[in-house]
Amino acid sequence: MSLSETNIRERKFHDELHSSGQERSQNKFYRALYSLNEDFRNLLKVKTKSVQVLDYGCGIGNFAQEVSTFGPKKIVAVDISEEAIKKAKKKSEEKSKNIDFKVDNCENLSLDSNSFDIVYGSGILHHLDLKKSLNEINRVLKKDGTIIFVEPLGTNPLINIYRKFTPSARSPDEHPFKSDDIKLINSIFKNVEIKYYGFLTLVFFPFYRSPENSRLFKIISSIDEMILKIKYFKFLAWSILIKGEKI
Repeated sequence: MSLSETNIRERKFHDELHSSGQERSQNKFYRALYSLNEDFRNLLKVKTKSVQVLDYGCGIGNFAQEVSTFGPKKIVAVDISEEAIKKAKKKSEEKSKNIDFKVDNCENLSLDSNSFDIVYGSGILHHLDLKKSLNEINRVLKKDGTIIFVEPLGTNPLINIYRKFTPSARSPDEHPFKSDDIKLINSIFKNVEIKYYGFLTLVFFPFYRSPENSRLFKIISSIDEMILKIKYFKFLAWSILIKGEKI
């Protein structure tokens, strides 16, 4: 497996993260993205039934395990971290045996071209050389195949200040998306849809615990949805849901 210096740093960071068993410090904020994760899951549930699926940057396999219950024809799940794949395989043995986990380089996959109907991932593209990874995804997708990705944005100045003061919480080469990254996706794929999440739900996250059962979360999430549809406010979002198709 050929690796760049950036790939090696990313593998080292995630091997250490997964072997330590410790959660990343920012995980406590993820409840602000409950609506995003629900929309992501619902899309996967609809799109992965009876098709060939690639989990791109699978980590320890949490989403792969869930997608396996949606009735795909086949799931291949890849990640650069050997420690992550070890954990994913162990979990798979306990819960589901229809996932093919592989240690692989997402920028240079050892997979055949035109192999998958769906390629999805959560929080992976911003760790990679985006042009290389998008071209590789495009290569392994079948004609009119679909991409579904969740990625962080790097456009909210307050979130960026937090990132600046917590460097150990992320790998040194992470690059949350900016407008040029979204333009690049639009240049490679067709029918691209981007939905924005996590402004007021992040601002008010100390005031609710369980988003699923919180009336406050539902109210501010609805306000977020309206605000973040406005072009000039989209930069305030924390994360995006990306859907597109192979040209």
